[in-house]
Amino acid sequence: MSSLPNSNGLQNPRDLALANTLRVHGFASVEPGPRLIVLGGVHGDETCGTVAIERVLAEIDGGALRLLRGQLTMVPVANPLARQLKQREGERNLNRTFRPSQTPVDYEGRITNLLCPLLDRHDVLLDLHSFTSQGEAFAMIGPRDNPGPLEPFSRAAEEGLLALHIGTSRVVEGWLDIYAASLAQRAGGVAADGAALAFGWGTNEYMRSRGGYGVTLECGQHRDPAAPDVAHRAIHAALRLLGMVETPEGTPPPVHPSLLRLVSVVDRLDEGDRFVREWSTFDPVSKGEPIGTRADGTMLHAEQDGFLVFPNATAILGTEWFYFAVASERNLATPAPVQKV
Repeated sequence: MSSLPNSNGLQNPRDLALANTLRVHGFASVEPGPRLIVLGGVHGDETCGTVAIERVLAEIDGGALRLLRGQLTMVPVANPLARQLKQREGERNLNRTFRPSQTPVDYEGRITNLLCPLLDRHDVLLDLHSFTSQGEAFAMIGPRDNPGPLEPFSRAAEEGLLALHIGTSRVVEGWLDIYAASLAQRAGGVAADGAALAFGWGTNEYMRSRGGYGVTLECGQHRDPAAPDVAHRAIHAALRLLGMVETPEGTPPPVHPSLLRLVSVVDRLDEGDRFVREWSTFDPVSKGEPIGTRADGTMLHAEQDGFLVFPNATAILGTEWFYFAVASERNLATPAPVQKV
């Protein structure tokens, strides 16, 4: 990887060296089994995954945690430049256009070229994140089994079980469908082409495209002191579910979370767009309840009963202001029916 220009804001040689180095920790049992990869710090201001991974590394090194079978790979900081800059992105969002390129044009493109081969060698991904607004931790999963062109998939049951076991009270589905719909909305109803849709690809979408499956765990608000514990418990839960470590006696069964489905997204269009109050992720709203006002005074109301997800009062203009979700009928404990196209 080439040296980073000083224009990235890093002057200290040590910081430059750290930003140019992707640290990867791998463990392999002599017994074959699942291959799990855990990512932290895909966004530089999201530190809970890094803290949790470092704790698990110490447990393995100290003998408190023993790998019984399979392979475990952990990347504490997936975006070293963003972490050194102490901000969400280095040069762009690493969790977009996540696919290898022969001619990467930015730092995140070069990091993607390092991470993709790692994901290729694994079956399961746990990607640890946090978010800006206040709210409870939750997991995000992909589509139901389907043969369609947007995100064909055949491992929804396994992915659902992973989401069920990692311990959050809520699970959210439907990200890529809503991303595609938001692109069409911005284009006046014209369906997005493949290149535009590729921007919506993150780590989990890439993992599914390679025959694996993955869950994104949003561990809570960035500065929530409980977020690293949420991430740490999730790593242990994934390892137990996959039979890669022992399950201690008395481990309680998973509590079935509520499942929500994203159904729409609203962009922030003007600096004058304002929420009517400070919202948190998963705040419930009733049909007709005011959510925000446009700069021209137009009031935005909830079109149905549901929940706000990722409300961002300072969203960059032309990007997602808030998502809207409703209760889903899907059962994570049983295979979902194949969706027809």
